[in-house]
Amino acid sequence: MANFTIRKIAVLTEEIHHDGGPVPEEPRRRAAALALVKNPFAGAFVETIQPAMDDLKPLGLELTDRLVAALGGDVSVIDSYGKGAIVGTDGEIEHGALWHVPGGYAMRERLGASKAIVPSAMKVGAFGSSLDVPLGHTNAAYVRSHFDAMVVGMPDGPRPNEILFCLAMACGGRIHSRMGGLEAWQVKGEDGLR
Repeated sequence: MANFTIRKIAVLTEEIHHDGGPVPEEPRRRAAALALVKNPFAGAFVETIQPAMDDLKPLGLELTDRLVAALGGDVSVIDSYGKGAIVGTDGEIEHGALWHVPGGYAMRERLGASKAIVPSAMKVGAFGSSLDVPLGHTNAAYVRSHFDAMVVGMPDGPRPNEILFCLAMACGGRIHSRMGGLEAWQVKGEDGLR
């Protein structure tokens, strides 16, 4: 069992009232939940790390629950998500990939019928690094209005032997989206694409 000891958790929320254009009836809401954890694999190459995904499942659910609460508690209005990781410099990019199942599946479990792949970004980064966490529609990857990214980071991490894991969600598409393509109201939600 891998021990991902939590040093710090933070939740960032945003309300976007306009982006240079007219003010909408409701602001767009986005949130990210981040956890700085000890990397049990830092400093050495470990061949078999995949079982450690199970050890991260409780963290995925905890961060998801915090995100849902930060966005008002109503999962029916959350229609965008993404995930990411920054691995400290004593680790490797594959340690960030441990987050795919525990982070993505936790959001899917709490949001219900989400069909689209959870967009993801990861990197190895030094202390104070930031990451652009990609966002996409929960049920249809081709909804252009929901292509977005949220910049996240913690000023005091990740330390070389840590990983910063992040989940992000949003309510609605970009505030002044006007690039055409598949619209959110047209989503069939059958195959995760359209």
